[in-house]
Amino acid sequence: MINQILNKTQFSKQDILTLLSVKGDERTMLFEKSASIKQEYLGNKVYLRGLIELSNICNKNCYYCGIRKDNKKVNRYNLNDTEVLNAAKFAYENKFGSIVIQSGEIQSETFTKRILYLLRKINEISQNKLGITLSLGEQNKEVYKKWFEAGAHRYLLRIETSDRNLYHKLHPNNDLHSYDKRLEALTHLKEIGYQTGTGVMIGLPYQTLDSLADDLLFMKHFDIDMCGMGPYIEHADTPLYANRDALLPVKERFEMTMKMVALLRIMMKDINIAATTALQAIDKVGREKIIKIGANILMPNITPGKYRDSYTLYQGKPCTDENADDCKNCIEARIKIAGAEVAYSEWGDSPHFKHKH
Repeated sequence: MINQILNKTQFSKQDILTLLSVKGDERTMLFEKSASIKQEYLGNKVYLRGLIELSNICNKNCYYCGIRKDNKKVNRYNLNDTEVLNAAKFAYENKFGSIVIQSGEIQSETFTKRILYLLRKINEISQNKLGITLSLGEQNKEVYKKWFEAGAHRYLLRIETSDRNLYHKLHPNNDLHSYDKRLEALTHLKEIGYQTGTGVMIGLPYQTLDSLADDLLFMKHFDIDMCGMGPYIEHADTPLYANRDALLPVKERFEMTMKMVALLRIMMKDINIAATTALQAIDKVGREKIIKIGANILMPNITPGKYRDSYTLYQGKPCTDENADDCKNCIEARIKIAGAEVAYSEWGDSPHFKHKH
């Protein structure tokens, strides 16, 4: 039966629910299928995105996030321009190919102009050879357009869940945390011409298998170019921590993330899928396991080491005691374990995006 489903060209929701429930030999078959599709459509390369965590200052108050505005225990920071440009220079000189600039959500003219300045300087430093992904939350369409014109060409905006009711349980009920605004922002990114990425958390309180199946169908329907999704890991200084006793054990959340990545790879054969850091917080070789079955993007952290402990979206974040060199040294070994090779000095743009355009 599983073989029959895996050989289909399109999955129904019931097919997805069946595949999310597989165990034992059937689970192995699912992972073998996703691994073979990755190999056929994307080959053996893993592309690097040097991660720069620009700031943990955030205007939002999401119930699951450690850097939410109302968390007074966070040591807030904001990298200065020199620190950002030095990190980008490190990525360029070490042939990472691309960087990601990530931050808490801030909407202001000052912030918009600062990102514009940084984009222009990074392109100058790298002679336009560094690919640039932004993950800076919801902005208006005009801001997205300015950043795109200044040289950013990929944007990751995670929906976190496509289930509207669940979304409302994870966020305050106000205009700043609107499901519709999130969707509208994703639509604007696509319209402008970004390679558009989204993603979800897996193992959330109140989340069902049904909503996870809908998450996969949402990404397929929205026709995303890239995805970053990982297990939900609770943080003690958040409202959602009160639900910790009702959560799946972390190993089960990890297992479900493996299935979600495998299924997304089968459903969207040529998109980019990141092996997210949260996987490594549960399993020391979590990212390697995900690369084997479908992921093709790795994001080594190149934020200056002294700030890494402060960018804690969840507890137990790995590699916070390392510097950029440490991360670089461990990459090749990790990717080799996964039976893949590092694609140095390559942007690694989404083939899915290229085929559409």
